[in-house]
Amino acid sequence: MKCPFCRKDTKVLESRESDDSLRRRRECNDCGKRFTTYERVETTNLLVVKRNGEREQFSREKLRNGLLHACQKRPISNPQIDRLLDDVEEDCKKSRSGEVTSTKIGELVMRKLKRLDKVAYIRFASVYLDFKDPDDFKLATQDLKRKEK
Repeated sequence: MKCPFCRKDTKVLESRESDDSLRRRRECNDCGKRFTTYERVETTNLLVVKRNGEREQFSREKLRNGLLHACQKRPISNPQIDRLLDDVEEDCKKSRSGEVTSTKIGELVMRKLKRLDKVAYIRFASVYLDFKDPDDFKLATQDLKRKEK
């Protein structure tokens, strides 16, 4: 693996297995800086069918970025986000066809976010459901309150 700082070769100092990944502590042979990598086994090639019919590879990082925006400045830790991502990815991989719609992914994320943090849920929903004006936010929050009762 190349060093992210100077692009030279690195060596592994320590490896640890976690739930579904391998954590490696690395050190650059040239500049001496240390960093951590996480390796995951890719089991299947999951395709996402977008709303316009196009198909693309499932991207955990793309989903993570959307979640990070929704959870910005909220009391949600990175491990909580990772667990949510794991759950969504696992649910998606249960598809026998190897394909999942972007709509299904959005619904899974919204359902899990709703339980985790209501504000992050509204933020994610505003992008996913394409809110056009403040009334959309008002309706979503009213619906959220109604379902809580």
